[in-house]
Amino acid sequence: QVYLVESGGGLVQAGGSLRLSCAASKTIFSIDAMGWYRQAPGKQRELVATITADGSTNYADTVKGRFTISRDDAKNTVYLQMNSLKPEDTAVYYCDAWQRRHYWGQGTQVTVSS
Repeated sequence: QVYLVESGGGLVQAGGSLRLSCAASKTIFSIDAMGWYRQAPGKQRELVATITADGSTNYADTVKGRFTISRDDAKNTVYLQMNSLKPEDTAVYYCDAWQRRHYWGQGTQVTVSS
């Protein structure tokens, strides 16, 4: 079982930045992969970025070059640095841990105003 708690969401103007944090209840280097997903109103949840136990990263095309996922194993925390935010980035952002199944956090709201 993995429990995840996200933080760092909020309201920001277009072009601004936010950093999301995801604190895990267990040591994350033992988790196969961690990632961030988002869900906008009326839309399906979509992948934003993932990072594996060996540090390999993957990004959705819509965020490449603007978002960076990273991990601090000593703090059992995964981060999502979001720069050059756009109104279309507005969504609830969920942290995910993959270890034979998905484990989800409660989500954090990110709102980007134009």
